[in-house]
Amino acid sequence: MIKAGIVGATGYAGGELVRILLAHKEVKIEWLYSKSYEGQVYSDIYKNMYTMADIKLVAGDLAKLSESVDVIFTATPQGYLASVINEEVLNNAKVIDLSADFRIKDVNTYEKWYGIKHQSPEFIKEAVYGLCEKNRGDIKGARLIANPGCYPTCSFLSIYPAAAEHIIDMSTVIIDAKSGTSGAGRGAKTANLFCEVNENMKAYGLPNHRHTPEIEEQLSYASGESVLLNFSPHLVPMNRGILVTAYATLRKKPDNTSYSEDEIRSIYEKYYKDEKFVRVLPKGVCPETRWVEGSNFTDVNILVDERTGRLIMMGALDNIVKGAAGQAVQNMNIMFGLKEEEGLEMPPVFP
Repeated sequence: MIKAGIVGATGYAGGELVRILLAHKEVKIEWLYSKSYEGQVYSDIYKNMYTMADIKLVAGDLAKLSESVDVIFTATPQGYLASVINEEVLNNAKVIDLSADFRIKDVNTYEKWYGIKHQSPEFIKEAVYGLCEKNRGDIKGARLIANPGCYPTCSFLSIYPAAAEHIIDMSTVIIDAKSGTSGAGRGAKTANLFCEVNENMKAYGLPNHRHTPEIEEQLSYASGESVLLNFSPHLVPMNRGILVTAYATLRKKPDNTSYSEDEIRSIYEKYYKDEKFVRVLPKGVCPETRWVEGSNFTDVNILVDERTGRLIMMGALDNIVKGAAGQAVQNMNIMFGLKEEEGLEMPPVFP
């Protein structure tokens, strides 16, 4: 059995990690870490875990705690892991970080967009960006995984085949994204109160949402060119889910003819035919968040707008599962040589 510890277990992503790992055949949760709730029983905080996770929460020295586990998940705010990680921790256990601390390879870009000083830049180069569908080979041998953000995961998987095959002009990419309120975390904030969110939808973080450089960096790797794009996130009154609609101008084929929608669909199907958790929907079917809720699936599809010469790329996922905890467990499975879908085969919840 793989022994796991979860730091930040009382947040939404941490809670989802607990839910998934409790059903994982190869994992035993050794400890749950929370400074805010140290000494309290986990199931007293999350009543849905009554009799299932009656574990007393701990805090303290991460290096000491790392001696008792094989893998540590850190579902914490930006800056936490960078402030505590060291060789001792990484020699004791593999680390999968759900924050942005090691996602962006340029430390100056990270510090500019997140507004904090990076406290362990020496580990940035080593960290593997844990997008399983793209970096599976590197994930296998990693000690430190930078679990991708929820918006970047949905954006990248929606655009990736078109970017990699150079069928779109990357300088024209615009991403319009919608997220449920759980994406803002469990902390008390006036903007997330029921009366503020209900019957309302709003854009936020414009024009410099902090996930922008992560999306640009990963699409730059995929396309082989420097990418600068517009990313516009919106908050919608639902608990879970992300919906991405991205637009870009289509390039011509080498023979100067236009790509047909069927040709582009065949490209997407080629890229994702062996991917358990990416579903290319039938022609004409637009992704919906309700079809992926509670699951590790990402649904994608494309449409060609012949009138404007643009490709419309769409994706939907559950921001707490594939956008956070589910992807983290998928990474763990790869790192430990398990079936990639182990513990993640739960069907989407409906209604």
